Formats: sequence, structure tokens, C-alpha cells
Amino acid sequence: MMLHRIIRPFIVLVGLLYTAPTHSSLQVFARHSTDGFCGIKNTSFMGKEQIGFDVYYSVVGAYILAGDATFTCVNEQLNGKNVYHIEGIGNSNSKYDFIFKVRDKYESWVDTATFLPIKFSRKISEGKYKKTELINFNQATHKATTLNTTITVPNCIQDVLSATYYARNIDFDRMNVGEKVNFNMCLDDEVFNMYIKYLGKEKVRTKFGKFNAIKFKPLLVKGTIFEGGEKMTVWISDDANHIPLRVESPITVGSIKVDMMEYKNLRYPLTSLIRAF
Repeated sequence: MMLHRIIRPFIVLVGLLYTAPTHSSLQVFARHSTDGFCGIKNTSFMGKEQIGFDVYYSVVGAYILAGDATFTCVNEQLNGKNVYHIEGIGNSNSKYDFIFKVRDKYESWVDTATFLPIKFSRKISEGKYKKTELINFNQATHKATTLNTTITVPNCIQDVLSATYYARNIDFDRMNVGEKVNFNMCLDDEVFNMYIKYLGKEKVRTKFGKFNAIKFKPLLVKGTIFEGGEKMTVWISDDANHIPLRVESPITVGSIKVDMMEYKNLRYPLTSLIRAF
């Protein structure tokens, strides 16, 4: 089974934006486009929110439960600033731990005033592979200091988790189908220029239920199992919460599907839910 290739990117697959590329296959896109992730106010979520996802893998049409992910947001203080402490935790299905055990943790501390990240951390434990990454952002001086170096970053730089939560505040009602929102993201000591392409609205059936949804495609960086480009499709709730409902993407062998399966402490009622299963 390709379990290690399924689980490795799934926590950030739910995060929609980045797919753990190897440097040998990395494609870095132009870094100086207009950044659409500046100046948005948070109107979609609040502290204590928690969202849980199941991650499925299919190679011949039948999906198996490969793992799960949980995302939480709490209000804290960091360096004297009020922040959203966002945390994403991913685990492989315990049934497959004897084959390949995954325990990943991603964290971002986002300034509530500017909605920009101050600090990002990830700790990866995937079989025998271990990795720790830490980024401290100085948004005023446009610097990001990692465990290895300090790099110059563009205005309104994001990390994986901050970009995910930032994207939930995009006003898709003001966008035309096919329109793109650009943003810059820092990870693995590099800066990537990314975008989200709006595809319109439709109803989507997930394992949780049937929803009115907003549909879009994020630009993927070519990596170990994803081809890059606009291969991934994302549906978020067509209500004020904009929570991810489903993510689908083909991979080198088979496909991955991620479904929202539980939620707590949403800021607004989940009015996009037509029928729960």
C-alpha cells in the first residue's frame, strides 16, 4: 500500500494550498504578482472553533479511510499581541499504523489586528522520517527567519495555515467565475506565488451531508504525488462560515478525497447544510 504517500500531504491537503514538494521536483512560480491576501478582516470564524475531517484514498474506485485531521483555533497572546492560535493535527488510520504511522502537527499564530502570521511551526513524524520547521515573521521588515536562514518576503506573506483561514474570508459573491486571487506563501525556506481560482457555486454531497457550496481550485506546487497546476478541487460552505466541506484531487496513483465530518463552535449557523446523512 502507498500509505506513506497518501498521508504525508493530507493535513495540508485539507489546508488546500501546499503539497509537501521535494526540492528535486519543485516548481517556483513568479513571486511578484499582486497579492490579494492583504487587508481582509476576519468575519468567518472565532476562537474555540474546531473542524474535523476524514481522509480517503482510492485506487480502483473504492475509497478507504486513510487518516483524519482536526483543525482548531483559539484566542491567545504572543509577544504582547492578540493572536489566533491555529492548529492542525493529522494522524494515519490506527489500523495502518503498523505499516506507516503518521503523527503531524502544524501551528500558526496570526495577529488578530492585521490577520497576518507572526509565527509558524510544523512537526512531522512519518514512519522514520522526522522534521521540524519554525518560521518567525517580521511583517514590518518583510523578513522571515527560519531554523536555517533569514529570507526577504513579499508584503502580506502567509504560511500554510494562515493562508487557509485567510481564504475563508474572501467575498466570493463579488467575484466572477474564472477570477483568481493571488497570494504569497512561505514554507521550506522559500516563497511561493499561489492563487485560488473561483469556479462558482453548486450543491455538493459529502459523507456528512448535502450542502450549498462555493467551488474553487487552488494552484498546486508540483510535488511527490501531485502533478501541480489546477488539479485539486475544493468546496466550502456557501454561508458566512466558509468552512471546507470537501477536497478532491488525483494523485500519481489513484485519488484522494477529504470530507468535513464534524464541527464545533462555528461563528454562524451552518445554513449551507441542506440535509445531513
